[in-house]
Amino acid sequence: MDKLRNYDVSFSGLKNGKHVFKFEIDKTFFQLFDTEQEFTNPKITADVFLEKHTTFLEFEIKVHGTVELICDITNDEFNYPIENEIRILVHFGEEYDDSNEDVITIPASDHAFNVAQLIYENVQLSIPMKKISPNVSDEDLEILNRFSPKDIEEPEEENYNSDPRWDALRKLKDNN
Repeated sequence: MDKLRNYDVSFSGLKNGKHVFKFEIDKTFFQLFDTEQEFTNPKITADVFLEKHTTFLEFEIKVHGTVELICDITNDEFNYPIENEIRILVHFGEEYDDSNEDVITIPASDHAFNVAQLIYENVQLSIPMKKISPNVSDEDLEILNRFSPKDIEEPEEENYNSDPRWDALRKLKDNN
């Protein structure tokens, strides 16, 4: 966690009320997580709004900027705008617990809260599953749609004359 220390928000010396922190996010930030990214050249700003209360902290983390994605259709690189926000409540307790997605519990002895993981997740949630460049023409999309597999409609069961012995067995099966 030492490598992420630059993303600690120290709240112990702050008065109750609203406070703002700003972090510039680039590729070195994502290298700290040792995971392969689906994007390159991130230029992102993370605004962290902290509202300190006596017994808990409220965080609102807004990320905005751009990343370069590779189009799934043309394999061309394009800039994709990133914009997302999350809200988290931080309570004080015995030990760290992030099992609830909206509330994180940290030890009462802590004097800072690290927002790196929340910023990372916020950016990752902004990346679309299907990456299509805005430069893809309508013609290309039309051709792709024409040759894409279509949903196969299952034919409705037709009334057919069945063997009465099988019907009796089906009734037994349906009763169980």
